[in-house]
Amino acid sequence: MTGTRIWDRDPVLSPDQRSVERNWLESAMNSESVREFILKEVPDWDDEVVSIARFKGFSGQRSDWEPRYRFWKDLIRRVARHFHLLIIQPHQVKEWFQRGGLHPLCIDDVLHLMYNEGEVTRVGDLVDLRSGKLSRIFKKLRLLALGLSNAEAAPQDNLLLTALVKDKSSEVIQYLSERYWTSSCIVTMKRFEDICGGSDEALAVFNHLWGCGKSCHLYTHKEEVLEGVKISLSSDAVSGVTSLDYDILHLVWTTEKLQQQLNVIDLRYQKSRSLAVASLKSGDRRAALRYARELKLARESREKCDSLMNRVEEVLNVILDAESTRKVFEAIQIGARAMKENNISVEEVKLCLDEIDECIESQKQVENAIVESASSTGFEEEDLEEEFRKWELEIRGKNPEMGSGKGTTLEEPDSSGLVESLSNRLGNLRLEVDQTDERVNNESETSMGISNRLSTHLLKPEAA
Repeated sequence: MTGTRIWDRDPVLSPDQRSVERNWLESAMNSESVREFILKEVPDWDDEVVSIARFKGFSGQRSDWEPRYRFWKDLIRRVARHFHLLIIQPHQVKEWFQRGGLHPLCIDDVLHLMYNEGEVTRVGDLVDLRSGKLSRIFKKLRLLALGLSNAEAAPQDNLLLTALVKDKSSEVIQYLSERYWTSSCIVTMKRFEDICGGSDEALAVFNHLWGCGKSCHLYTHKEEVLEGVKISLSSDAVSGVTSLDYDILHLVWTTEKLQQQLNVIDLRYQKSRSLAVASLKSGDRRAALRYARELKLARESREKCDSLMNRVEEVLNVILDAESTRKVFEAIQIGARAMKENNISVEEVKLCLDEIDECIESQKQVENAIVESASSTGFEEEDLEEEFRKWELEIRGKNPEMGSGKGTTLEEPDSSGLVESLSNRLGNLRLEVDQTDERVNNESETSMGISNRLSTHLLKPEAA
């Protein structure tokens, strides 16, 4: 696949663009929009009697307040899912459900229980990307040992909704799978944060994928600090980090820098073009010529930058093609080594494969014969009635007195011959079906015998 791009050139968001997007999301989540969504989800939200019962604190046995706990837990998750929130703040949750200046007294208890049941996780409990593998394991053990004390402090911290983090991780994997054709990919930390929607969201998604064995962190600071993430896009776990992964990360980082430079050049080009048009309209030829020179320089800079990006992408494609070729070569080597260890020649393997092909072909022929015999031996009631009429006419022809009605009693036709004939025909049909089944069993036994011989050849240890 040399010469094709391994990803789409998605624009990299600047910090200002990310802040604008976050501010837009926060402004969209005002009290009115949340209230409209709650009214749609809970029709009896404004019912005074029902609301008083819901807003009470938890007291007594768990069975007394279990339905209310499930109601608030499900409502929190639905609101967060609707507004695409992975991280929620306790005071923000209380503002969602304010009614007449009052908020539910049980919200803190709901968040405590959700934390104890694993429905939410503290942002502070997430593993730091820059820490080593051993320190991550120790932190996980410490969090398990101190789970009770952490549960007491849970409502004071920002919380992650576990179910939404899992869904977001699946979305990230799907997004990357649509843009990469390899079984794993390497992206810079900045791009990973853009895909996830923020640094905290990226940290949450990475922790989930890392816990599933699907991601690992890349960090280097030779000339400049570079951070990235290696993610498995298949069902297999992510492979270990190699020096080649760091080289690929540097190349990917270079493409992002070139893309940012292209974006800046495009903005400068558009600005110079609009100023040149304005200068021509105003009659200022000197300014128009100056802006025309800037347009020419911007165009040349863009061509050079685009050429560099294409070269970097070609290098990346060559590396990935070489990696795929290496895996195929390793598979061929493993097969050749197995044949050598078991003293199996290429001719024997080819002979066994030819026999298997012949058995498969004969099996197909048997199946076709079964279908044809079933269709040819099938009969309907109309055919039987017509055959019965013929036999009845034959019997009447032998006995002319039958059916005359003159001085004789109408005797019933001898049904013993008819029954015997029908039994013989049905017996012949059953015999044909039994013979066909016997042919199928013989062919299946032959196929199984050839397969067993091939397995025995491949698994037979080398003679000492």
